[in-house]
Amino acid sequence: MDKTVALHTLGCKLNFSETSTIGKQFLNNNFKIVDFNNKADVYLINTCTVTENADRECRQIVRRALRNNPDAHIIVTGCYAQLKPEDISEIEGVDTVLGNNEKFKLFSLINDFSKRELSCTFVSPLNKLNEFGAAYSTDADSRTRAYLKIQDGCDYSCTFCTIPFARGKSRSMQADLVLEEFKSLVNSGYKEIILTGVNVGDYGKYINTDLFSLLKKMVDVPGKFRIRISSIEPNLLTDDIIELTANNDKMCKHFHIPLQSGSSDVLKFMQRRYSNKYYSSLIKKLKNKIPDVGIGVDLIVGTPGETKDHFNQTHKFLTDLPVSYLHVFTYSERPNTKAVEMPGKVNIVERKRRNKILRILSERKKQIFYNEMVGKNLEVLFESENSGKTIKGFSSNYVRVENKYNNYLANTFCKINIKEVESDICRGKIISNKKAVDLSLV
Repeated sequence: MDKTVALHTLGCKLNFSETSTIGKQFLNNNFKIVDFNNKADVYLINTCTVTENADRECRQIVRRALRNNPDAHIIVTGCYAQLKPEDISEIEGVDTVLGNNEKFKLFSLINDFSKRELSCTFVSPLNKLNEFGAAYSTDADSRTRAYLKIQDGCDYSCTFCTIPFARGKSRSMQADLVLEEFKSLVNSGYKEIILTGVNVGDYGKYINTDLFSLLKKMVDVPGKFRIRISSIEPNLLTDDIIELTANNDKMCKHFHIPLQSGSSDVLKFMQRRYSNKYYSSLIKKLKNKIPDVGIGVDLIVGTPGETKDHFNQTHKFLTDLPVSYLHVFTYSERPNTKAVEMPGKVNIVERKRRNKILRILSERKKQIFYNEMVGKNLEVLFESENSGKTIKGFSSNYVRVENKYNNYLANTFCKINIKEVESDICRGKIISNKKAVDLSLV
């Protein structure tokens, strides 16, 4: 009888793609993957260290796994495991701790998945984090969307961030290998490939290429598909990438561009590589080149040194900026970062207040952007999930669209004339060259 393994992921899409690859290792070694809420012989937790809550959640998930099966072998890996292996090894019930290099060598390091009295730790030092672990993940029940890891690590030194300590220096997958994996996903029927990494825009550094060169090769691959960049730093979003996106339908008309603060003073505290003026000019350039472009923004509120005036500057800056939505994070102290030692700490209650204000602004921005789509034709990739009455999908510019459920729509591109917006979803009419098929809920 096959042994069973349950997998749990904390954090970003990059972590999800890596967990998926680890899962394939288990399948290749005669394990069956089961839901994390079920009883399993092995539980693997792939951790994050971006927020304090992720650290705490790791401990809670270990306890949950042990409730499901007290005799299970518990493996903790990922960024938190890389940074705090001793802390994790002391969590009751943890059997194995694997660093970011080691998680892809799991079966060469562990040959016995029985319960242990003492945990074993396999974690490379920071200066040895120089390997590239290839990874991708796909939709569980369809061939709609795949996440392809092309880059890892980060050379930046932002004062609030632990990722360089957990992931090491920037490194990239060789372009020929990326294209091989990319073509395989396209040939398998995946219609949207999302490029992921710690700092995707840094792709190609140290291997004599760059992201634009890779994208040019990708769009030349035959087939009906589109490419979405998961996130890209403003200083790495080049004019060449913008032009390619504007002129090629295989490139999603959507960018997620971290800002972190609308105050140039705070950006200096954070050691970011741009000013608010640079960011503003980039957004205006994007809107000029691609009028309906969807733009997402990452923000951190309450970082040390951020006064109320600084926050008000951020709020006004974003209010005036033609972006589509915000991802707002509350600053939390991370060990070994420069920000921990910086003056001007912001009260926790005030941090949460600022977070709420920007989340409200995000909802308003999204509503404005969605309403601008009414009357326009958007190409939507519908997902196979059947909620009974409706089917949902995303447009190239990251607008969520819903229509009455029809099986033939699943995993297909459909041109939709947007008729109305309700809450955070658009509805419309499927159109074709010859006639319009009314599937709207209007």
